[in-house]
Amino acid sequence: MYTVSAKRDLIAQHYLIGGDWGAENDPHSHHYDVQLRLESAELDQHGYLVDIVKIEEELQKIVDYFGDKMLNDLPEFAGLNPSIEHFSRIVCEKMLAGVAPPGSGRFTIRIWENETCWAAYYIDY
Repeated sequence: MYTVSAKRDLIAQHYLIGGDWGAENDPHSHHYDVQLRLESAELDQHGYLVDIVKIEEELQKIVDYFGDKMLNDLPEFAGLNPSIEHFSRIVCEKMLAGVAPPGSGRFTIRIWENETCWAAYYIDY
């Protein structure tokens, strides 16, 4: 099984809804780390899972789209609590569509909210 991974950071704001989360109910910022992990037993004709340049371009699109934004105000979060769980699923779906790896494998996005806490979402394709 082959694995490639890349990571970028971004700062975005949110506030939690639907419960008494204390200070998390107020708008605040997080310095997120967004990590992509792609696993497959298959390589393309060039010997890549996916060209790392393509992965970096797609990660940059994520940073450009979500960076310095209030997550609650984005259409992807309409009706959702902007948790890192939801955030990781939303990013995973966007990234998988952009990267479009060949063959079959697992595409995982892990989002770190701070140095010790993260959530991940994966799609088997």
